[in-house]
Amino acid sequence: MPVAPGHYAEGPEALVVSLALKGDRDAFAELVRRRQSWIRNLMHRCSGDASLADDLSQQVFLQAWRKIRQLREADKFGSWLKQLAINEWLQHRRKNDALRGAEGEEDIKMSRHDATSVAIDLDQAMAVLPRPVSLCIVLSYYARMSHAEIAQLTDLQLGTVKSHIRRGSERLRELLSAYNESANAEDVV
Repeated sequence: MPVAPGHYAEGPEALVVSLALKGDRDAFAELVRRRQSWIRNLMHRCSGDASLADDLSQQVFLQAWRKIRQLREADKFGSWLKQLAINEWLQHRRKNDALRGAEGEEDIKMSRHDATSVAIDLDQAMAVLPRPVSLCIVLSYYARMSHAEIAQLTDLQLGTVKSHIRRGSERLRELLSAYNESANAEDVV
Protein backbone atom coordinates (compact mmCIF):
# COMPACT_ATOMS: atom_id res chain seq x y z
CA MET A 1 0.00 0.00 0.00
CA PRO A 2 1.56 3.35 -1.04
CA VAL A 3 2.16 6.06 1.55
CA ALA A 4 0.37 9.38 1.07
CA PRO A 5 2.96 12.13 0.44
CA GLY A 6 1.69 14.22 3.38
CA HIS A 7 2.57 11.41 5.77
CA TYR A 8 6.27 11.46 4.88
CA ALA A 9 6.86 14.41 7.20
CA GLU A 10 5.66 12.28 10.11
CA GLY A 11 7.74 9.23 9.27
CA PRO A 12 11.16 8.34 10.63
CA GLU A 13 13.98 9.23 8.27
CA ALA A 14 15.09 5.63 7.73
CA LEU A 15 11.61 4.75 6.44
CA VAL A 16 11.51 7.76 4.13
CA VAL A 17 15.00 6.88 2.86
CA SER A 18 13.88 3.29 2.23
CA LEU A 19 11.01 4.57 0.10
CA ALA A 20 13.33 6.94 -1.78
CA LEU A 21 15.69 4.03 -2.45
CA LYS A 22 12.82 2.40 -4.34
CA GLY A 23 12.44 5.47 -6.54
CA ASP A 24 9.67 7.27 -4.63
CA ARG A 25 10.07 10.92 -5.67
CA ASP A 26 7.80 12.23 -2.90
CA ALA A 27 9.93 10.46 -0.30
CA PHE A 28 13.07 11.98 -1.79
CA ALA A 29 11.42 15.43 -1.82
CA GLU A 30 10.79 15.00 1.91
CA LEU A 31 14.47 14.13 2.45
CA VAL A 32 15.46 17.28 0.57
CA ARG A 33 13.04 19.33 2.70
CA ARG A 34 14.54 17.87 5.88
CA ARG A 35 18.20 18.26 4.92
CA GLN A 36 18.36 21.24 2.54
CA SER A 37 19.00 23.90 5.17
CA TRP A 38 21.83 21.93 6.77
CA ILE A 39 23.48 21.15 3.41
CA ARG A 40 23.13 24.76 2.26
CA ASN A 41 24.68 26.03 5.49
CA LEU A 42 27.56 23.56 5.13
CA MET A 43 28.17 24.71 1.55
CA HIS A 44 27.99 28.35 2.66
CA ARG A 45 30.54 27.70 5.42
CA CYS A 46 32.83 25.99 2.90
CA SER A 47 32.49 28.58 0.14
CA GLY A 48 31.71 31.83 1.97
CA ASP A 49 29.32 32.69 -0.87
CA ALA A 50 25.53 32.40 -0.45
CA SER A 51 24.68 32.09 -4.14
CA LEU A 52 27.44 29.54 -4.71
CA ALA A 53 26.15 27.64 -1.67
CA ASP A 54 22.70 27.51 -3.29
CA ASP A 55 24.17 26.17 -6.54
CA LEU A 56 26.35 23.60 -4.79
CA SER A 57 23.46 22.45 -2.61
CA GLN A 58 21.33 21.90 -5.67
CA GLN A 59 24.14 19.85 -7.22
CA VAL A 60 24.43 17.78 -4.03
CA PHE A 61 20.76 16.86 -4.14
CA LEU A 62 20.91 16.09 -7.86
CA GLN A 63 23.82 13.75 -7.15
CA ALA A 64 21.91 12.25 -4.24
CA TRP A 65 18.91 11.49 -6.45
CA ARG A 66 21.13 9.92 -9.12
CA LYS A 67 23.09 7.84 -6.63
CA ILE A 68 20.55 7.04 -3.91
CA ARG A 69 20.30 3.41 -4.98
CA GLN A 70 24.00 3.04 -4.10
CA LEU A 71 23.17 3.73 -0.44
CA ARG A 72 23.23 0.39 1.36
CA GLU A 73 21.89 1.34 4.80
CA ALA A 74 18.95 3.74 5.14
CA ASP A 75 20.06 4.87 8.62
CA LYS A 76 23.39 6.10 7.16
CA PHE A 77 21.68 8.63 4.87
CA GLY A 78 22.94 11.70 6.79
CA SER A 79 26.60 10.74 6.66
CA TRP A 80 26.25 9.58 3.04
CA LEU A 81 24.72 12.94 2.08
CA LYS A 82 27.45 14.81 3.96
CA GLN A 83 30.06 12.83 2.01
CA LEU A 84 28.36 13.80 -1.26
CA ALA A 85 28.33 17.45 -0.18
CA ILE A 86 32.02 17.52 0.71
CA ASN A 87 32.89 15.73 -2.53
CA GLU A 88 30.86 18.31 -4.46
CA TRP A 89 32.73 21.13 -2.69
CA LEU A 90 36.13 19.55 -3.32
CA GLN A 91 35.27 19.00 -6.99
CA HIS A 92 34.15 22.62 -7.35
CA ARG A 93 37.31 23.82 -5.61
CA ARG A 94 39.56 21.79 -7.92
CA LYS A 95 37.84 23.23 -10.99
CA ASN A 96 38.07 26.81 -9.78
CA ASP A 97 41.34 26.86 -7.83
CA ALA A 98 43.14 28.94 -10.45
CA LEU A 99 41.15 31.98 -9.32
CA ARG A 100 42.15 31.54 -5.67
CA GLY A 101 45.73 32.70 -6.16
CA ALA A 102 44.60 36.14 -7.32
CA GLU A 103 43.25 36.98 -3.87
CA GLY A 104 45.52 38.60 -1.31
CA GLU A 105 45.19 38.59 2.43
CA GLU A 106 43.23 41.62 3.53
CA ASP A 107 42.96 43.23 6.92
CA ILE A 108 39.61 42.55 8.46
CA LYS A 109 37.96 45.50 10.17
CA MET A 110 35.72 44.56 13.08
CA SER A 111 33.80 47.19 14.92
CA ARG A 112 30.31 46.03 15.91
CA HIS A 113 29.30 43.07 18.06
CA ASP A 114 25.82 42.20 16.86
CA ALA A 115 25.30 38.62 15.68
CA THR A 116 25.12 39.56 12.00
CA SER A 117 28.41 41.44 11.99
CA VAL A 118 30.13 38.69 13.93
CA ALA A 119 28.97 36.15 11.32
CA ILE A 120 30.12 38.41 8.49
CA ASP A 121 33.49 38.94 10.15
CA LEU A 122 33.88 35.21 10.71
CA ASP A 123 33.09 34.56 7.03
CA GLN A 124 35.69 37.16 6.01
CA ALA A 125 38.26 35.66 8.36
CA MET A 126 37.56 32.16 7.02
CA ALA A 127 38.07 33.46 3.47
CA VAL A 128 41.61 34.54 4.40
CA LEU A 129 42.58 30.99 5.37
CA PRO A 130 43.88 28.58 2.74
CA ARG A 131 41.05 26.42 1.43
CA PRO A 132 42.22 23.09 2.93
CA VAL A 133 42.52 24.77 6.33
CA SER A 134 39.08 26.39 6.19
CA LEU A 135 37.54 23.11 5.03
CA CYS A 136 39.05 21.23 7.98
CA ILE A 137 37.78 23.89 10.39
CA VAL A 138 34.27 23.82 8.91
CA LEU A 139 34.13 20.03 9.06
CA SER A 140 35.42 19.98 12.63
CA TYR A 141 33.44 22.79 14.22
CA TYR A 142 30.36 23.05 12.03
CA ALA A 143 29.84 19.47 10.84
CA ARG A 144 31.18 18.11 14.17
CA MET A 145 33.34 15.51 12.45
CA SER A 146 36.27 13.86 14.19
CA HIS A 147 39.80 14.44 12.94
CA ALA A 148 39.90 10.85 11.66
CA GLU A 149 36.64 11.33 9.74
CA ILE A 150 37.97 14.54 8.18
CA ALA A 151 41.20 12.81 7.18
CA GLN A 152 39.28 9.98 5.54
CA LEU A 153 36.87 12.32 3.77
CA THR A 154 39.51 14.75 2.45
CA ASP A 155 42.34 12.26 1.81
CA LEU A 156 44.62 14.32 4.06
CA GLN A 157 46.94 12.76 6.62
CA LEU A 158 45.56 12.79 10.19
CA GLY A 159 48.49 14.94 11.38
CA THR A 160 47.83 17.42 8.57
CA VAL A 161 44.17 17.69 9.56
CA LYS A 162 45.11 18.32 13.20
CA SER A 163 47.69 20.91 12.14
CA HIS A 164 45.24 22.67 9.81
CA ILE A 165 42.65 22.91 12.57
CA ARG A 166 45.13 24.09 15.21
CA ARG A 167 46.88 26.67 13.01
CA GLY A 168 43.62 27.78 11.38
CA SER A 169 41.98 28.28 14.77
CA GLU A 170 44.99 30.31 15.95
CA ARG A 171 44.80 32.46 12.82
CA LEU A 172 41.08 33.03 13.31
CA ARG A 173 41.73 34.10 16.91
CA GLU A 174 44.29 36.62 15.61
CA LEU A 175 41.97 37.94 12.91
CA LEU A 176 39.03 38.21 15.29
CA SER A 177 41.03 39.53 18.26
CA ALA A 178 39.33 42.92 18.01
CA TYR A 179 36.25 41.34 19.58
CA ASN A 180 38.27 40.12 22.53
CA GLU A 181 40.02 43.48 22.95
CA SER A 182 36.76 45.43 22.97
CA ALA A 183 35.19 42.97 25.40
CA ASN A 184 38.14 43.55 27.76
CA ALA A 185 37.80 47.33 27.34
CA GLU A 186 34.09 47.13 28.20
CA ASP A 187 34.92 45.19 31.36
CA VAL A 188 37.20 48.03 32.48
CA VAL A 189 34.57 50.72 31.94
